Amino acid sequence: MFKKILIANRGEIALRVIRTCKEMGIKTVAVYSTADKDSLPVRFADEAVCIGPPTSALSYLSIPNIIAAAEITNADAIHPGYGFLSENEKFSKVCQEHGIKFIGALPEQIAGMGDKATAKATMIAAGVPCIPGSAGLLKDLDDAFATAEVVKYPVILKATAGGGGKGMRIVWKKDEMEAAWDSARQEAGAAFGNDGIYMEKFIEEPRHIEIQIAGDQYGNACHLSERDCSIQRRHQKLVEETPSPFMTDELRERMGAAAIKAAKAVRYEGVGTVEFLVDKNRDFYFMEMNTRIQVEHTITEEVINFDLIKEQIKIAAGEKISGKNYYPTMHAIQCRINAEDPYADFRPSPGKITDYHCPGGHGVRIDAHVYAGYSIPPYYDSMISKLIVVAQTRDEAILKMKRALSEYVIGGVKTTIPFHQKLMENPDFNAGNFTTKFMDTFEF
Repeated sequence: MFKKILIANRGEIALRVIRTCKEMGIKTVAVYSTADKDSLPVRFADEAVCIGPPTSALSYLSIPNIIAAAEITNADAIHPGYGFLSENEKFSKVCQEHGIKFIGALPEQIAGMGDKATAKATMIAAGVPCIPGSAGLLKDLDDAFATAEVVKYPVILKATAGGGGKGMRIVWKKDEMEAAWDSARQEAGAAFGNDGIYMEKFIEEPRHIEIQIAGDQYGNACHLSERDCSIQRRHQKLVEETPSPFMTDELRERMGAAAIKAAKAVRYEGVGTVEFLVDKNRDFYFMEMNTRIQVEHTITEEVINFDLIKEQIKIAAGEKISGKNYYPTMHAIQCRINAEDPYADFRPSPGKITDYHCPGGHGVRIDAHVYAGYSIPPYYDSMISKLIVVAQTRDEAILKMKRALSEYVIGGVKTTIPFHQKLMENPDFNAGNFTTKFMDTFEF
């Protein structure tokens, strides 16, 4: 087992990893930018190293600075959290070259699954259901037109290096293709330095359901059931829950088996997620694989009583997984609390938190990195905490979430708490009647 782990991240996920490491008797190193010098991860880690100024490119994305921090503190492993360098093939490889264990996927696994066109080809070969579309990257605009004639409109253009909805355009009819092609490539090139585009059939009114998986260094893989992430805005998740209200036992078995096929196809090592779109007929299609821990891993932990960060660390240390699949025994919901103003189109609201009171009670969990007097910097993601509840049934979980939201006080900045309170009162949400298009008509 590792003696010291450096956490190459910030915020709540850095604190989350520090907590598990302490429970495992492992020393921790926090890295931080000058904007995060007063953060809780810096306060609670055994050691802390400043790695640069607020700009991510000069701090949390600086591989040389992070490796230097690991070397001067004698860390024998690095946990990347999510975002930043967590799915960076080069970072995983540099860690290898410096004799530091990267707690995540191997470089070749990140390369194979990070490029969406390559990942799709791998999944088709493994027998995992995929959305009809181009065989790989589109060569040019003429290729896009020809492929759309075969796939049939509507289609969606996607950046192969994409994420967060960037480089993605829906094309409803032929005369929209050229403008969509040009703007998708331009946005993808600017965002990712890669303007490669592929095409898929656009699935109307789908559910976004992901399967949590784990794989070890010996070729074993298992799944830990599903999470429904359909409540999202501009391809950014807002609320997640497990089990999905749309799920059946038969569908869970089929999706779980497909996710294990996906993991074994790349001999996946670590904890990851296979994401699917599920249509109204409960036919499902591979969308992508995330080779890292997810923001919403918390709800899986609550319904199966399982520490996924601990599992990540054990797998990276060479331990075998049990190989058995896990199924939810309770119902959990997570609300992402962002420093955003939901009354002003979710505009970011950085600033100083003047008052802070967390909800508590049975079945309530807060993963946060803020406190009264903390100043939320404007440089990073606006998520400041995750509110998680777990109960025997979905109806009980919704009631518990309403109660917890009513107790959550964050003063001095705007937050998404009012949005979540209204969502919990929505009859369609309460009935489990929603798709990824839910927010298109949600009135706030």
